[in-house]
Amino acid sequence: MRIESSKNNDVVGCVTFPPLPARVGRGVLFFAFLFFWRWTVEAHPIPDIPVTGVFRTGGEAKFVVEVNPRCFDPDPTTATSLTKIVFERLDEAEKAKLLKSAEQLVQKSVELYLEPIGRVHPEFRFEFTGEGKRGFEQAEDVVILTGTWVTRMPAGVTGWNVRSTKENRLSVVFKNEINGQSHPRVAVLFPGERSYTLDLTQLTGAVPTEGVAGSVAAAGGKFSNWMSTVWSFCKQGFGHVVPEGLDHILFVLGVFLLGRQWKPLLLQVSAFTLAHSVTLALVTVGRFDLPARIVQPLIAATIALVAAENLWKPRYTNARLVVVFGFGLVHGMGFASALSDLSIPSGSLLGAIAGFNAGVEGGQIFVILGALVLTGWIRSPEIFRRWVSVPGSLLIGLTGIYWTVERLLQ
Repeated sequence: MRIESSKNNDVVGCVTFPPLPARVGRGVLFFAFLFFWRWTVEAHPIPDIPVTGVFRTGGEAKFVVEVNPRCFDPDPTTATSLTKIVFERLDEAEKAKLLKSAEQLVQKSVELYLEPIGRVHPEFRFEFTGEGKRGFEQAEDVVILTGTWVTRMPAGVTGWNVRSTKENRLSVVFKNEINGQSHPRVAVLFPGERSYTLDLTQLTGAVPTEGVAGSVAAAGGKFSNWMSTVWSFCKQGFGHVVPEGLDHILFVLGVFLLGRQWKPLLLQVSAFTLAHSVTLALVTVGRFDLPARIVQPLIAATIALVAAENLWKPRYTNARLVVVFGFGLVHGMGFASALSDLSIPSGSLLGAIAGFNAGVEGGQIFVILGALVLTGWIRSPEIFRRWVSVPGSLLIGLTGIYWTVERLLQ
């Protein structure tokens, strides 16, 4: 590998590798484009499974789990949400089937543990609600299934935690509420991971009155709780881009395909980062919002437009920064949907936003580095444009147009 310099602005600072034979290189690109098209014709973020423990002094407890019907689909990334207008057309048998599917999914995907008893098997009662147990009034409001288990903690219980099973394909979000106050620590669990143990000794009157080693105090407030929340949502933010965020991946690749100069790339990525950070924060804290029926088609349209600009304007100009910044504002609203749907406690909101945003940046950098590695062997900017930039932009543009139409019709 070497860094190549030239008077041609398109190759200064480009990372290149020893060249491959022309036929081999073209064949690799051809099959990459075929695979890429098949991989991206449909894309929706994968839903999470929020699990919340609600506790009061004296041992009263309620466990709540939320399931998006998209989770039942073999490929949640291609499934569409169940909206109110669709829900109202379902007959009783179809609704009963959804309720049963939610019960089976939770049994297969999430394990609940009370310490020192061990695993328990809650009897969740499922009902149709809006996200966060809100109602669904508008035609486009998303309908989910919310399961509730009300019980009293058995004598001697010192804490509780959950585990996302290895068979689970989704993330589990672990939250708690103590005496009406949300606990500041939130955990995002990937398949096979187990949450921290929440100390319940002061709530259940368990003996001994001190929690088990390694448990997290129900009172919260520690800096370690905040950092743990940051790290959990950092992982989720990365996963929201790689591999789940195909629309965001395509946009970042669209930025990359204009040229591989490090300075224009850095400026564009920085503009995109600044823009989506603004709207991510504003939407998540409830200062600004647009319906998904508007945001999702707009995100798809930005993908088509950035690809079209690659074809019409083959060289970088400062005007590109304005375009990327404006499109970044739109993508930030898409990123925020992954957080706002979870009803994150106010005490955990700053850590969740910071961690999620950091994870998103990590995902974007990963995509760009991967693109550099895959195309670094192409030395000539003319060859890069002819065999990578133009066909890649055409493919991305067509996908963006397809998604725009599809989302407008949903």
